[in-house]
Amino acid sequence: MRVGLLECDHVRPELLDIAGDYREMFPALFSAAGWTFQFYDVCNGHFPENAAACDVYLCTGSKYSVYDTEDWILRLKDFVNEVYHSDSFYIGVCFGHQMLGEALGGKVEKSALGWCVGMHSFEIVRRENWMEPWQSELNLLMMCQDQVTELPAGSTLLATTPACPTGMFRVGERMLGIQAHPEFTKAYDQALMELRVERIGQEKVENGIASLQKSMHSKVIAEWIGRFISL
Repeated sequence: MRVGLLECDHVRPELLDIAGDYREMFPALFSAAGWTFQFYDVCNGHFPENAAACDVYLCTGSKYSVYDTEDWILRLKDFVNEVYHSDSFYIGVCFGHQMLGEALGGKVEKSALGWCVGMHSFEIVRRENWMEPWQSELNLLMMCQDQVTELPAGSTLLATTPACPTGMFRVGERMLGIQAHPEFTKAYDQALMELRVERIGQEKVENGIASLQKSMHSKVIAEWIGRFISL
């Protein structure tokens, strides 16, 4: 299994000692799968030669918005379309989830409710055969203010949260978007919240940190993703 990580940002240097960069977080999340990763620093212009270079692409979060006009973001939109027309799989988290929506004709906007941070409960609204072990709700970490507000054609809504109606969706049989950050640890999510108090708001950060007392189901979604790409 050739797995390519499309790195759309990098962890701030002062936080690297918590859980590393994305190229450490994602292999840790999927450690049970035994995948070999190829890293593509797309935010610095390093892209796969073509969509066939890997069997699966994981697209990370980012401090950028998918509707920004940086050259690499425009290039990434084109690449996601190339993956769509290939036999490769695509899994997008947060920014990567939004990129899936934006690149294929949906719409991404800043949420009227502001930031989603901390632990959120994702209600599964459509059960699919790769969702094993089955749970009707998943607690996952979030760190976003943009959301997919209109799904692209051919999409299937899979999960929702009270603050984020498009929590997870699928396009066709090989492309999956998840608004959460299953690769984050609680410690890293808390550190980000504490660094962004002025942007997020004190009350929302306090509530987000309090929510970290809840159980987290990152390993469950990792198992689901593994089954999604193997069926």
